[in-house]
Amino acid sequence: MRIAVVGATGMVGEVMLKVLAERNFPVTELIPVASEKSVGKEIEFKGKKYKVVGMQTAVDMKADIALFSAGGDTSLEWAPKFAAAGTTVIDNSSAWRMDPTKKLVVPEINASSLTKEDKIIANPNCSTIQMVLVLAPLHAKYNIKRVIVSTYQSITGTGVKAVRQLENEYSGIQGEMAYKYPIHRNAIPQCDSFEENGYTKEEMKLVNETQKILSDNSIKVTATAIRVPIVGGHSEAVNVEFTNDFDVNEVRSLLHHTPGVVVQDNTDTYTYPMPLYAQGKDEVFVGRIRRDESQANTLNMWIVADNLRKGAATNTIQIAEYLAANGLV
Repeated sequence: MRIAVVGATGMVGEVMLKVLAERNFPVTELIPVASEKSVGKEIEFKGKKYKVVGMQTAVDMKADIALFSAGGDTSLEWAPKFAAAGTTVIDNSSAWRMDPTKKLVVPEINASSLTKEDKIIANPNCSTIQMVLVLAPLHAKYNIKRVIVSTYQSITGTGVKAVRQLENEYSGIQGEMAYKYPIHRNAIPQCDSFEENGYTKEEMKLVNETQKILSDNSIKVTATAIRVPIVGGHSEAVNVEFTNDFDVNEVRSLLHHTPGVVVQDNTDTYTYPMPLYAQGKDEVFVGRIRRDESQANTLNMWIVADNLRKGAATNTIQIAEYLAANGLV
């Protein structure tokens, strides 16, 4: 398959190339795509060198699939041009997620909804992906009424500029700031920009995308998203109220048998998910599973995943794998 990686020189683009290689995706021709300032640069993939090309050149090359990780504005402008040329676009930005004509896909949950006509497919937000992968089987069994989520998000979600800021601060070096405040030894209660209702865009993504992926607008979600000086992945404290009661051991068993989810939950051995150990892995880890004793039919959980992998690159490539395996491209 001819695969274009749009944003190949960025943080997520680099992880996409790594995941494509690791999973032995059937790439017959790789087309690395980036902004004009990167055109002509060389990247390496599976021992071969490839020259970075510009957007229009990539459109003209008519790839089978284009994996986009180049920001919302770029996606809005260029995804339709790729699609018009016959390329199926899987887009990592927020540009198409809430478009009612576009599918928002976590493969383990709703890949079966995809058809050949879906030429632009949206990849959900990183913090949403890891949460809904755990919520989906619980919703099917117990029916979710309300979710309260607090996220503790890695600086890698902001990008290389934020990683550099943390490294500079750690070393006592004055440098370019990705955030309005220091991130070293700090927690910043703002991920993305604020909206009129006082919530950030990141928080509203957790609300809207959860309802769309689980196909249920009756699920109430409220979120607080925090940026923390962590590199390995995003963590989430999730409180879920169900219509029906549950048995905690049955919840663990249900999650244990959910593809893509790993249960790490044993207080006797101090076993629980942590971003340090999730880094570089494709699974979503869940632990601290316990009943909320303040309210009926309510569960607490701690969910962790590498936001650059399952939260972005891996989920995108899993969508591509589904399309390829089912003859949809």
